[in-house]
Amino acid sequence: MKKIIIIGVLAFCASLTASAQIAPQASPISKLEQKIGLTDVTINYSRPGKKGREVFEEVVPFGEIWRTGANENTKFTCGDAIVFGKDTLKAGTYALFTKPGKEQWEIIFYTDATNWGTPEVWSDSKVALKTTAPVVHLKETVENFTINIDAMDNNGAKLVLAWDKTQVSVPFTVPTDSKVMANIKKTMAGPSANDYNSAALYYLNAKKDLAQALEWSTKACEMRNDAYWMLRTKSLIQAELGDKKAAIESAKAGLVLAEKGKNADYVKMFNDSIKEWSK
Repeated sequence: MKKIIIIGVLAFCASLTASAQIAPQASPISKLEQKIGLTDVTINYSRPGKKGREVFEEVVPFGEIWRTGANENTKFTCGDAIVFGKDTLKAGTYALFTKPGKEQWEIIFYTDATNWGTPEVWSDSKVALKTTAPVVHLKETVENFTINIDAMDNNGAKLVLAWDKTQVSVPFTVPTDSKVMANIKKTMAGPSANDYNSAALYYLNAKKDLAQALEWSTKACEMRNDAYWMLRTKSLIQAELGDKKAAIESAKAGLVLAEKGKNADYVKMFNDSIKEWSK
């Protein structure tokens, strides 16, 4: 009986651990999500408190790599390549490390974001970008370490780190203009072959206006005369409309391209359909 009770207690404790945090963390987890222009930036970090301590030089030594928070690595994720000064940080997720100094900090984006704290062995080859920022001495105390994104406009913002009476901010730019121009160019050029094919395939599967679906599919095939998967869509629509002769012609044209592209799956689908529609 005692053994059964112990097992039950252990199982209950395990279920509590798995389902909920039963006590608050000393350094609460925070998540910052921000869109700058058309670029998404997410920062996951923990927020240690000052708690009456002298933070920099004592809790966080000068001249040493700091995890920039507490607990797990602070993670910085950018959806697009962003630029700090003259250096570009590619889209991706990075560990955000810093090296605080009295008058200046180094800010380091590290490609390995899976460490707990700083890596046991630091690798310069994993430094994606390194930049510096001057220290600003604040009049008011920031009790909990804070990361923020401020001074935003369509083309950039500042990454701001603050704790105790110390603040550093690093300006960066985002590719809003190039993304907008690409969107405008795409919109003004009209739908792509993929757009036409996707719309036609949706109409086919939803059994909507098949004449419209065939028009879109034909347009897609004209724009991409090498796309056997688009000819597959066209042949299926033609067969559904009852035009088996046209469906076979499209399938034969697609078969030639699929064989050239060495796509065995499409070769089989085309052959099977040609055989079925030829009956």
